[in-house]
Amino acid sequence: MPARAVAIIPARLGSTRFPAKALADQTGKPLVVHVCEQANKAESIDRVIVATDSDEIRSAVESHGFEAVMTSIDHENGTSRLAEASQVLALDDDQLIVNVQGDEPEIEPAVIDAAGSAGAMISGVGAGTVVTRIYTDEDFRNPNIVKAVLGAQRGDARSAMYFSRATVPFPRNSPSDPPFRHVGIYAYTVASIRAYLDLVPSATEQTESLEQLRWLAHGYPILASIVESAHSGIDTPEQYRAFVERHQQKMT
Repeated sequence: MPARAVAIIPARLGSTRFPAKALADQTGKPLVVHVCEQANKAESIDRVIVATDSDEIRSAVESHGFEAVMTSIDHENGTSRLAEASQVLALDDDQLIVNVQGDEPEIEPAVIDAAGSAGAMISGVGAGTVVTRIYTDEDFRNPNIVKAVLGAQRGDARSAMYFSRATVPFPRNSPSDPPFRHVGIYAYTVASIRAYLDLVPSATEQTESLEQLRWLAHGYPILASIVESAHSGIDTPEQYRAFVERHQQKMT
C-alpha cells in the first residue's frame, strides 16, 4: 500500500503564455478541476487541496466539491506556495505532501503514487520525484524537456544526481541507461518544505531555472521513481485545444 499523503495543487491565475488557464473550461469543467480529479484517483492520496491566489479559482474548485486554500500572490515558486498552504492548514511536520502541478489534467494517478512512494523513503530533509524514459532524439535535445541523471538504486527508486535542460548524460559511449525525462511532481514532508525555503538559492538552480537543484546543491537527496508516463502539462492555448480534443474523443 502506498504511503498516505495529501495532494496540494498550486494554481495561480496569472500565466504569461496562457492567461487564466486554470479556469479554461471548454471541456465543461475548469482545467484545475481535471487535475483535482486525477489526484483524487491516486491510491496514496487521502486529501486533495488547491493552493491558490485567486478567489475565482477557489470558487471554481469548491463548486466541484474539492478543497481550496488562499495563499499570497507573491510566491516565487510552487514550493513556497505549498509552505504557506501547509501552515494555513496546520499540517503536522511529518505529513507527506505530493506537489501536483495545476496544469497537468492528464497526469496518471500511478505517477502520483510513485512520487509519494519515493518521498516516503526520504529520511530527514529531501524530496521524492518521478522520471520517465526519453524515446526520441528530438525530446532529448529539447531544452524545455528537463533531463534527469540518476545514480544508485535505493529500494524502489534511484538517487538523482542532476537535472538539466542540456543533453545529459552525453552519450559518448553506448549508454547503459536510457536518458530520462523529469516529471515535474514532488513529494516531501512539511518539515522538508520549510527546510528548503531556508536554503540559499544555488547557482545551478538560477542558471538552469530548475528549483529542484537547490536540494542537490546543498547536499540533500532526491529519490526518483521510474515510471512509464505519457502525460504533459498545458502551457499554451494550442496545447489546451489538443487536450480538449482528446477529452472529447474519450467522452464519445
